[in-house]
Amino acid sequence: MNSSLVFTFLGQDRPGLVERLADIVSDHQGNWLESRMTQLAGQFAGIVRVAVAEADIDELSNALSSLNIEGLTIHIQPGASSTAPSANNKLCKLHILGNDRPGIVREVSRALKQQQINVIEMSSNITSAAMSGDPLFEAHVSAEMPAACDLDELEDSLDQIAEQLSVDIVLS
Repeated sequence: MNSSLVFTFLGQDRPGLVERLADIVSDHQGNWLESRMTQLAGQFAGIVRVAVAEADIDELSNALSSLNIEGLTIHIQPGASSTAPSANNKLCKLHILGNDRPGIVREVSRALKQQQINVIEMSSNITSAAMSGDPLFEAHVSAEMPAACDLDELEDSLDQIAEQLSVDIVLS
């Protein structure tokens, strides 16, 4: 029977890093199911979910952990069964755009938490504004919204944050 294994990694970016991880997974009869990876400030980080036979979990875990001597920090956790959204819950998306400033992520995530909205995925980036060249913060958020969520209250909270921090927040 196959089990799900989730591991995170962080290390100095270099060619062949993903191949090294994929080789170890494959060498231990694992199947690479899904992943998210990115380079930030010269570091390469990711989270990976693999399927592996229960009999091979320890060997795969040990092989991945041995990458610590190659400068990678690896954390391994057993994966849970699929966490599909509840039939009563809805998926929502947020797009945030505005001049960069401290507190944007904190305030938006606080508003989501108050409505028991669970962030499923988030990506953010700093770019330069077209005309001024000022730092521009942009984020895309996918979240799971419970059926009991007060949409009017959420929109009011997000509008207040947008006005206070001078950012655009679009909820769909």
